[in-house]
Amino acid sequence: MDDVDELIAEGEAVPTAGWDFSWFEGRATEERPSWGYARLAAARASGVDSVLDVQTGGGEVFAEILAGASPVPSAVAATEGWAPNVPLARDRLSAFGGVVVESAEDAPLPFDDGSFALVTSRHPVAPDFAEIARVLRPGGAHLSQQIGERSNAELYEFLLGPQPRDPVPRIERLRQQVLQAGLELAELREERTRVEFFDVAAVVYFLRKVVWTVPGFTVEQYRDKLRDIDRVILRDGAFVSHSSRILLDARKPMA
Repeated sequence: MDDVDELIAEGEAVPTAGWDFSWFEGRATEERPSWGYARLAAARASGVDSVLDVQTGGGEVFAEILAGASPVPSAVAATEGWAPNVPLARDRLSAFGGVVVESAEDAPLPFDDGSFALVTSRHPVAPDFAEIARVLRPGGAHLSQQIGERSNAELYEFLLGPQPRDPVPRIERLRQQVLQAGLELAELREERTRVEFFDVAAVVYFLRKVVWTVPGFTVEQYRDKLRDIDRVILRDGAFVSHSSRILLDARKPMA
């Protein structure tokens, strides 16, 4: 086994449960959007009595939000659809009195109408804004950070070749969906941020963990392309891509 195959095998062996990205330290970097989602959400959570985090993953980001809130809302809940993440989230959020409900991403939210003053979500797969509007109380807010248009296109097109573009940009589709759900938009903006991979193990782990980048990714199917990425890294010092993030801030009307 040569060096590139050892790196590929290393990236293939790392567990992918949860949304802790600390393994990437020294191996990959990603710029953060200027708005600082966790800090912004913590400020919002500080002024409410109830908060729900949708598709919380392993609860890592939601726990950071709650740790920054002062005071912590008295009612804290989260949903998660991938079973291995649920015990991780329950363990992390127990310190904040959080209740984590295992619920499929496409299922109705398992809460009564008007249950929450704030609903948050970081990188939801397919947000259901009608359900978010239903569980918000009148005057409540929804704050989320969404995956934007052609996020990491340089990476997925290196593996897949050129991909068709949606005629309607994702940010516009989000705008339409939010308004159709009866919510009012306070802010909607998008930023592209630089991503650098310093070894091919980080690329493999990223593709296994962020599964929507290259759906159905397997090492064996893409081994030759991964070797090509390794050559790019050796030549240039990093494989460079760009993520896209959208900040979405909406309100449920009082009436």
